[in-house]
Amino acid sequence: MNGEFKSEPGGMERDSSASLRILVIDDEASIRRTLELCLSELGHSVVAVGTAPAALTQAGRCPFDLAFLDLRLGGDHGLELIPKLLDRSPWLKIVVITAYATIESAVEAMRRGATEYLPKPFSPDQVRMIVRKAGRVRFLETKCHSLDQRLRQIQEPGFFDSGDAATMRVLETARQAAGSEATILIEGETGTGKSLLAHAIHDWSARKESPFYVVSCPSLNPELLESELFGHVRGAFTGAVRDNPGKISSGEGGTIFLDEIGDLPLHLQPKLLRFLQERQFERVGDPTPRNANVRVVAATNVGLKTAVDEGRFRADLFHRLGVIVLRIPPLRERKEDIPVLAGHFLAHFSMTYRKPARELLPEAKKAMMEYSWPGNIRELRNIMERAVILNPGAGIGLANLPEDMSGNPSELRPGDLVSLAALEKDHIRRIMEKVQTLQEAADILGIDVATLYRKRKNLDF
Repeated sequence: MNGEFKSEPGGMERDSSASLRILVIDDEASIRRTLELCLSELGHSVVAVGTAPAALTQAGRCPFDLAFLDLRLGGDHGLELIPKLLDRSPWLKIVVITAYATIESAVEAMRRGATEYLPKPFSPDQVRMIVRKAGRVRFLETKCHSLDQRLRQIQEPGFFDSGDAATMRVLETARQAAGSEATILIEGETGTGKSLLAHAIHDWSARKESPFYVVSCPSLNPELLESELFGHVRGAFTGAVRDNPGKISSGEGGTIFLDEIGDLPLHLQPKLLRFLQERQFERVGDPTPRNANVRVVAATNVGLKTAVDEGRFRADLFHRLGVIVLRIPPLRERKEDIPVLAGHFLAHFSMTYRKPARELLPEAKKAMMEYSWPGNIRELRNIMERAVILNPGAGIGLANLPEDMSGNPSELRPGDLVSLAALEKDHIRRIMEKVQTLQEAADILGIDVATLYRKRKNLDF
């Protein structure tokens, strides 16, 4: 490619696809400069290097979407670089470029993970077509991932239909904040819909076409949580048989939702603070600084200020997370929403289970309005689902509600004719009502926080 690759008069037409991060790896300075100029004119972010070590260094610092890789790099062979680049960015699209094209090298390049094979010299139209194709593929990949996440956490019907003034203010503030890049902290009791609001903030933002990842802080032990968040390199710890990019790197351009941030281990808090302040992080087992453009939304069901006072949470991280704080009121404070939400759930589950439409009878509505709802919206949802499944009639009355809601509370005791799961759920629920944090409850129960989190999830409360 001896200077014949030139911009067209007036500059190359800007590609209609989203901006990509592109890495050019070629030992010829003229080719690097020309490709860098042309790709930049297409509206993409370009880094150009001339050696394999420099390419690996750049790939380790930030994720790339597309790479143009020369087969001959001085004393190195480009084919050997392909799997190393893919280890750092599994989604990377690699275009092999060479002046010594052969069928054998093309087959081997594809076998190792390249997506395109482009003989030199090539034209601006060929480059434009490849970049446009790579942009479409990356868009579809992130879209598919976003849809998959959406299917995993289907939005509860009616959550955003509220007549409560405080809840409406929270939703309005969330919509305004979604358009910014500010870190958001969502406070609220278990079951109030914090994860749903985090999803909504992502959907209302300019990042909606990029990934939305959830990291549950109490569900993993500290070592695995650090790896899940920041990633690790092979051999970093026992069981690390391959590189893991981590949620922050994989979520480039999107949103990371840190659920129950109050349970984040103390030794990980400065690492998260560094990322929030500098957008830099390091994988476990690798001191190389990396960058990522990811927005953080966090949630907590405990008072972080109390955790700060008790030395369980860093004050600087608390203030950095709380640029915008959204407090979702518990259901007992928005009782006018109870019949509305119940109606939405009844309609939703009647359709889901192909049952006749159900109506909430006045006696049931009265009992529900007088109930304290310790499980909030999640508890209401479960009760309505059970009522739809087990009630053969069209009306939902007192008989279809739990005993403690219908005015006949029953305290479960060992020896009662109930399942072990029911006893366990009742005991854990009562402990949770008397403590402030998951850690306190876990200490009383004699289990670790991760086990308690899983039990609550499995027992559905």
